[in-house]
Amino acid sequence: MSRMWFAHDLETVATFWRILRRDGVTLGFTTHDRDLWLDGVLHRASPGMVPSSIRKSADFEPDSAEVRGSITHEAIASDDLASGRFDGAQVRIGLVDWESGEREVLYAGTVGTVTEEDGAFSAELVSRKAELWRDPIPRTSPACRAAFCGPGCNLNPQAFTRQVHLASADPLANAVTFAGVPEAALHAGGTVRWLDGPQAGVVMGVMGPDAAGGLVLDVPIDEAIPAGTPALLREGCDRTLGTCATRFGNAVNFRGEPYLPGNDMLTRYPGPNP
Repeated sequence: MSRMWFAHDLETVATFWRILRRDGVTLGFTTHDRDLWLDGVLHRASPGMVPSSIRKSADFEPDSAEVRGSITHEAIASDDLASGRFDGAQVRIGLVDWESGEREVLYAGTVGTVTEEDGAFSAELVSRKAELWRDPIPRTSPACRAAFCGPGCNLNPQAFTRQVHLASADPLANAVTFAGVPEAALHAGGTVRWLDGPQAGVVMGVMGPDAAGGLVLDVPIDEAIPAGTPALLREGCDRTLGTCATRFGNAVNFRGEPYLPGNDMLTRYPGPNP
C-alpha cells in the first residue's frame, strides 16, 4: 500500500523531478534545501524550478503538467534549450521524504514545447497516455514510412555509420565538412551525432549538400566547434522505391505504395485517343 502523503500538518516532504535527455545525460532537481541522492542520481537543490499542478485522470485523456523555472542552474542553459538538447527528453516528477528516502513518482512523460522569455523557461510536459491517441494503423504513402535503419526498414545501422572528423565548419551556412566523406549527396536525410566538443551528444539531421560539398544541418552549430572534432555520420535515404531497391537492395522491406493511385486520380479527365 502506497503512503498517504500530506496526512499531517508537518511532514519532511519535497518535490523532485528527473530529466533523462536523449543524449544520455540525466539531470535531477529537488525543492529541498540540499542535494539528494535518489536511485543513483544526484538531485540538486533548485528552488527556482517549480512544477505546476499535475492533473491525472482515469480515462484516456492525456494528463497535463508543466514546469517553470529560471535559467540560472548550470545544468540548464539557454544554449542547451535552443540547440534542442531537452527536446523529447523523458521526465519523472514525484514526492520524496528527505528523511526516510521514501518516494513516489506522480507523473511520467516527455518534454514537449519549451519557451524562453526574460531569462526564464517554461516546458510543457506530454504524458505517456498521449501515446494512446496515436493511430496504430499506417496510412498509405508513395514514400517509405519506415525510419532509415529503424523498425520495418531492418537494415543494419552499423553498415551505414562511420566515425569522421570535422574538417571545417561554416556557421553562416550552417554547414560542415568532414574529412574522407566520399559523396555528400548520399548523406541527405542522414544524421550527425557529435562525440566531443561543445555540442557533444547532440544529434543533428542532414538536410543535404551545399555548393561546396559540405553538409547542411538542421540544428545551429556552435561557432566555437574546433576542427578535428569527432562525430558519427550516418547515411540518409530519400525513401523512394528506386533507391531502396538499387542502392540498398532492400525493396522487400519497402514500407510504401508507390503505384497506388492518389487523389489526383479524381481530377483526371479522359482525352481523345491520338
